[in-house]
Amino acid sequence: MSRLGSQPIVIPSGVTVAVDGDTVKVKGPKGEISWDCHSSIQISVEDGSVLVGRRTQERIARSMHGTARQLVRNMVLGVSEGFSRTLEIEGVGYNAKLQGNKLVLSIGFCHPVDVMLPEGVECECPEPTKIVVRGVDKQKVGQFAAEVRSKRPPEPYKGKGIRYEGEHIRRKQAKSFSA
Repeated sequence: MSRLGSQPIVIPSGVTVAVDGDTVKVKGPKGEISWDCHSSIQISVEDGSVLVGRRTQERIARSMHGTARQLVRNMVLGVSEGFSRTLEIEGVGYNAKLQGNKLVLSIGFCHPVDVMLPEGVECECPEPTKIVVRGVDKQKVGQFAAEVRSKRPPEPYKGKGIRYEGEHIRRKQAKSFSA
C-alpha cells in the first residue's frame, strides 16, 4: 500500500471537491480546476476530506496511487492558496515588463522577446529585474516559469540570464593564459 496515497486530504473551508466518475473538480476562492484521473484510481469525498484508493492491484494502479493523491492535493492547495514562482534577471540592461497579456523581455538580444501569458497564469513585475508568476495550477505555473527561463538561461561564466529565485549557478573559471 502506498504510504503517501493512503493519507486523506483535508478540505479547507471555502473549497468544494466534486467527483463525477473519473473527473475531479475542485472549486475555491482563487479559481477552479478539473482533472481526469486514471480509471484504476478511485477518488471519494467523505467527512470533509478526500480519499484516494485503488480499484485494482495492477502495476499502473500501484504506481498512480501516490501520484493521483498528490495531484488532487495540489489542486486543493492551488484553489485555496495558489502557487507562485519568482524569477530573477541578471545582466546589465536586462529587464522585463508586462504589456497587456504578454511579458516583454529585454535580455541582450537585438530585439525584445515577447512571451504570451497562458490562460490561468498571472504575472507581475514588481521590479524590472524580477518576475513573479502566479496561478492555481502548479503545472501551468511551473511550465510558464520554465519557458521564460529558457529564453535566456544563466550562463556559467558571468552568471547573466534568467534564473529562479535562490537558484545557485555553478561558475566556471575563464580561460587563463600562462607564459
